Amino acid sequence: MLFKEFALICDRLEGISGRLEMIDVVAGVLPSLDDSELPLFVRFVMGRIFPDWSPLKLGIGPNLLYEAIAAVAGIRKEAVVDAVNRTGDPGKATEELLAVKTQMSFFTESFTLSDVYREFEQMAQEEGKRSQRGKIGSVRKLLANAEPREGRYLARLLMGELRIGIGEGNVRDSIAKAFGVPATDVEHAFQANNDLGETAVLARKGPEALRSVEIGIFRPVRLMLAQQGTLGEMVADHGAVAAEFKYDGSRFQFHRKGEKVMVYSRKLEEVTNALPDVIRALLPATSHDVILDGEAVAEKDGRPMPFQFVLRRFRRKYDVESKAGEIRLVPYVFDILLRDGQTLIDLPYTERRKILEETLSDHVAPHVVSGEVKELEAFYQRALDAGHEGIMVKALQSPYSPGVRGRMWAKIKPEVDTLDLAVIGAEWGEGRRASLFGSFLLAAGDSGELVPVAKVATGISEEMLSALFEIFREKVISREGKEVRFEPGEVFEVGYSEIQASPNYPGGFTLRFPRFIRLRDDKGIGEIDTLDTIRYRYRRQQKSG
Repeated sequence: MLFKEFALICDRLEGISGRLEMIDVVAGVLPSLDDSELPLFVRFVMGRIFPDWSPLKLGIGPNLLYEAIAAVAGIRKEAVVDAVNRTGDPGKATEELLAVKTQMSFFTESFTLSDVYREFEQMAQEEGKRSQRGKIGSVRKLLANAEPREGRYLARLLMGELRIGIGEGNVRDSIAKAFGVPATDVEHAFQANNDLGETAVLARKGPEALRSVEIGIFRPVRLMLAQQGTLGEMVADHGAVAAEFKYDGSRFQFHRKGEKVMVYSRKLEEVTNALPDVIRALLPATSHDVILDGEAVAEKDGRPMPFQFVLRRFRRKYDVESKAGEIRLVPYVFDILLRDGQTLIDLPYTERRKILEETLSDHVAPHVVSGEVKELEAFYQRALDAGHEGIMVKALQSPYSPGVRGRMWAKIKPEVDTLDLAVIGAEWGEGRRASLFGSFLLAAGDSGELVPVAKVATGISEEMLSALFEIFREKVISREGKEVRFEPGEVFEVGYSEIQASPNYPGGFTLRFPRFIRLRDDKGIGEIDTLDTIRYRYRRQQKSG
């Protein structure tokens, strides 16, 4: 498939608002692609380039993109920034500027999806001091060879946001429709291999190929997630449940095969070298080949330390051993996904827990099983007294569903009214904060799109504002007056007093008295709360009021 054909399809999808019509369009395209292009199309149409488990990252920021556009269009970089500010979209700005470009193209041949992917792959593999020059060269080559419409979607792919409203659910259903296989089989394969592109190739082979997919060591799968809830609701819905401490640490996935070990973060980034103390703790605790799910907690004198201490260790690349002496990370393991080649995620919680206790001699997270709310409340108080956030409550029959935030798991903590939201923009501050971003625009997820729901300015210390400015200054993609828009990528946890219906926000809701809790740089955009979650909480709030 030529990239110009892909751009035409995206242009058509961008003009469609109905989910079913989108699915029909994508499903109509998939069977025409060969096995080399099919996974590329599937990832690209979701605004992704590499599978979530892949270590490859483009490493392209707005400034690098603008420099490349300027070179190809034969204009100053400031003119590119002006165009992005005016349109609010790097893609549309690129399309406009390529329509009037004066510089000759490097090549005259049209390029295919595979050509584009090879350039992306080369960018991701660029390392060292000269890597930025190499990346700019690759971006220039693509843009110089692009028609204006192609430029729109190339720029958006480079920024990781295609803006056509196609999310994982739509693509899953498109794959099922295109190849006449059950959507549940597509979902099973995707949960195991963590790549809808590869899943589409399997779907062409039929249901059995999808059902036979199992998780594998050294290919991380997405973590199962929990909704906020109450003990009463969980007991009413499930009867007896399991309760575990909810740690203020950072999730990790521990993979072992023989003596080889790799550890992955919540974002599925490899962090093996940053966590030698976690590895030293878990290696002697089992002789099996395993994939374990757990939480790394910073502890001092037997008490947990704040979450930020954990992040310092996860980020660290150098001088790790000396810092391990300063900040001790203790692993608490609460689930097992694979043992000695056997995939366990489809087993109920009770069976996985039994296997975990048989497999791991130490560092298994404590838990209780009960259908009595008072007994669970006592365990909850025990967790708080120990300095933890609260408890996790899990249905005994629950399978391990990678990437799913379902009602089988619930988190219970004193401040239940928090949301994890994407940071998509900001406003400059005033007075002493005039040189910093003073408030931040937050968005929830909705079928692959980011929908604004609130602004937050309170709860952010001067020190944190300075730190956030350093993080976001390189992510600005447009400016208009006091407002800036960011390349999405960072997540805030925010508290609030209640959810309100609001005509001022596209999603129809906003937060009353939003308050910054913390930067969740252990979470990716794919893990933010959705509009569906906000609607559910709004309805529950109305009933309780």
